[in-house]
Amino acid sequence: MTSSDDPGSTALTGLRPRLPSPLQEVTDERFARRGVRLLLKRDDLIHPELVGNKWRKLAPNLAAAGGRTVLTFGGAYSNHLRATAAAGRLLGLRTVGVVRGQELAGRPLNPSLARCVSDGMRLHFVDRSTYRRKTEPETLAAVLRAADAETAYVVPEGGSNSLAVRGCRTLGAELAGRADVVAVACGTGGTLAGLAAGLGTGGRALGVPVLKGGFLADVTRALQDEAFGGPRGDWSLDDRFHFGGYARVPEELDAFAEDFEHRHGIPVERLYVAKLLHALVALAEEGAFPRGSTVAAVITGRPFP
Repeated sequence: MTSSDDPGSTALTGLRPRLPSPLQEVTDERFARRGVRLLLKRDDLIHPELVGNKWRKLAPNLAAAGGRTVLTFGGAYSNHLRATAAAGRLLGLRTVGVVRGQELAGRPLNPSLARCVSDGMRLHFVDRSTYRRKTEPETLAAVLRAADAETAYVVPEGGSNSLAVRGCRTLGAELAGRADVVAVACGTGGTLAGLAAGLGTGGRALGVPVLKGGFLADVTRALQDEAFGGPRGDWSLDDRFHFGGYARVPEELDAFAEDFEHRHGIPVERLYVAKLLHALVALAEEGAFPRGSTVAAVITGRPFP
């Protein structure tokens, strides 16, 4: 592992992450009656502001930025934008957030974007058509010019690039040999790609997409190609638990999350973690995990605000 792969890179030691994150066993009768152990990988406890996979993905990119302005992308409720803004404040880095939705520019900021601004992030709103084409070189160059950030270090939406994938490989290494299945909620595929690589042989990674569309398999494969030169590890996706798409939290899901919190005393973030845990309960009830299995759920964040 090189220094750029390591989320504890020297340039970032002042942030003092808690690594490895704790692994907590919980007793839940919905799993126990199927003979399945449930572990929670508490990545939400890595850092009070750069939690979970956001730490693992951002840290190597922040080290690579070398003090330059960091520009990245996200929607109006993006956990990634908030984490990048917090990192910028903590490290004294300038940050720019390119936000999907030009129509939002003239409206009051929601709590998520307001937190970004309070942490020093400069927001630049773009129309949705431009946002969809943001990876095209000409469009990206135009966005950078318009944002007055042509020399910025660019981190993609969700933080998923080859550095992030290699950073998330440590998550798999921390869980290798500890569980038969390690499950994680997925937005852009980077955490799953690295997790699967780090698990090595004998463990399977399961991704639960929180967006609809069925595109993450191709994206995850491409990220592994970019990071490692080819596929790594045993991984799969189950697309049934997005509850209508990103940031959709219907009453059924909210009630499930409240119940899990009551059962185990653990705060459940709704956009990612609730969907992951709901998926695992449903899969256990379907008999997807053989009796005697150990399943680990990666808790990637905490509720906001």
